[in-house]
Amino acid sequence: MKFCFSTLGCKVNQFETQALIQLAQQRGHTVVDRDADVCILNTCTVTAAGTRKNLRELRRMRRNNPDAVIALCGCLAQTDPDFAASLEGITIVCGTADRAHVLDLCENAVRDRQTCCTVRPNEAHPVFEELPAGILPGHTRALLKIQDGCDNYCTYCIIPYARGHVRSLPPDRCLAQCRSLRGSVREIVLTGIEIASYGRDLPDHPTLIDITESLCRTAPDVRFRLGSLEPRIVTEEFCRRLSVLPNLAVHFHLSLQSGCDATLRRMHRRYTTADYAQAVYRLRAAFPGCSVTTDIITGFPGETPEEWERTKRFVQEIEFSTLHVFPYSERPGTPAASMPDSVPPAERARRAEELRGIASVLSERFLSGFVGKTIPIIPERPHHGTQSGHSRWHFAVQLEQPDAHQGKEIPVRITSLRNGIPCGIPVE
Repeated sequence: MKFCFSTLGCKVNQFETQALIQLAQQRGHTVVDRDADVCILNTCTVTAAGTRKNLRELRRMRRNNPDAVIALCGCLAQTDPDFAASLEGITIVCGTADRAHVLDLCENAVRDRQTCCTVRPNEAHPVFEELPAGILPGHTRALLKIQDGCDNYCTYCIIPYARGHVRSLPPDRCLAQCRSLRGSVREIVLTGIEIASYGRDLPDHPTLIDITESLCRTAPDVRFRLGSLEPRIVTEEFCRRLSVLPNLAVHFHLSLQSGCDATLRRMHRRYTTADYAQAVYRLRAAFPGCSVTTDIITGFPGETPEEWERTKRFVQEIEFSTLHVFPYSERPGTPAASMPDSVPPAERARRAEELRGIASVLSERFLSGFVGKTIPIIPERPHHGTQSGHSRWHFAVQLEQPDAHQGKEIPVRITSLRNGIPCGIPVE
């Protein structure tokens, strides 16, 4: 059969889609872009805007694959299976578990065209579902999903309801998946819904620090990068133990969401701006010159002009290397959706644009410090006569001589910034 896959949302979704692609190919199926027998859409529902993107992608898939069986899986299907099943052309609805079973359902549906919905409550899936690690088509870095679920229940976030409680991949299975990737990749990104909680559910309670050490030592020729982190995990022990690992990327994405303590309390974030600043101080002391990035939500309910000014000041004081900025989007089913003092959507967007301007200045300031330096880069495959690669600091470098060996870490001298993008020449 011919299978078509599409993914929306986070790196966890990307990991799960590449796993489904692997499993489909192992069964002898082929992966195509259109005119497929089966389409699988891995959905995101983190915001109302994300839900609209699902619907646009669903229409595109139906248009390109008019005779296909269409299956919806992922967070939208898990949180609202009745809505998912009501959408035009949907044959199969399955949530955020039993991913491998999706292929069985699809194969059966091609034969009998029977519709089905297999979504069960998260409590019915108390154990981590292991899927094969691999590389997405067109990518050169691998994702390794080590954790699922979240117990934080931030007031704006639907993900704990979509993904359930924290579940972790046991250390021996993490190492086995790492060994299966070693030799074919030079960078592995450790990902999950909330990886700072890794191991909380396992016997002996191994921590993210423990598994990161083990992975880095198991594959010393592979660069490892940590996915999004909660600031609370950045302790003195975290910095002391991880700073001696030469193959750990010096990029840390610390989720912030707001630079105002009052807004953080309404979000139910479990730290203050002082706690956050201390975490950044520890990172920069242990990993000199490291890249610190974050997420910010603008226009959260009740965010006054004074609170917004505090966020802007805090962002500038921390001097992030880059920011991901999102105007607040109400997500039905979350406490924040019914909070009073809603900020008008136009003002949310204006604040987001203002913060992106600040982020651009901070990013250029950070990147300009690399001009004239030689740094290690892992080149990706050439595309339309150009080639780029990723640094240990996570930023991409445009190679001025697009013939460097893909996947092999090479020294590159950064010659300039062009439109905010570092450009460099491989050094012999």
